[in-house]
Amino acid sequence: MGIRLRPATELDADLLLAWRNDPVTRCACRDGHIVGRDEHARWLRESLASPTRKIFIAELSGSPVGTVRYDIDGADYELSWTVAPECRGRGVGKSIVRALMAVAGRPVRADIKPDNVASIRIAMAMGLEKETETDGLLRFVLR
Repeated sequence: MGIRLRPATELDADLLLAWRNDPVTRCACRDGHIVGRDEHARWLRESLASPTRKIFIAELSGSPVGTVRYDIDGADYELSWTVAPECRGRGVGKSIVRALMAVAGRPVRADIKPDNVASIRIAMAMGLEKETETDGLLRFVLR
């Protein structure tokens, strides 16, 4: 699909906040509350400074189409992704996760709400297999 990942910066704060507060995205988040500008700015600063978190903006033909990140959690790389609302349903999610998996280490995992059918399909298409269900989340892994 021609997806390119570039490291996120503080200049992406407004875009990332808009995607985070999108109603569909909020339903898929572990904590679906509306995030305020100050809370988001603090989270982004801390995330960008973290040695165990990498956040990327996914671009297609120079336009942002989503965001992906990984968090190093012990031996696992925990994956997370959001597709821009205007890009949903076009295969962008699979492409951005594929691009992230090319730069993340292994093993990888993704914790997904059971009703988030789109993300479950993406995880399975990327070869992740359902391992467990804990605290209302399905854990998908690729070892």
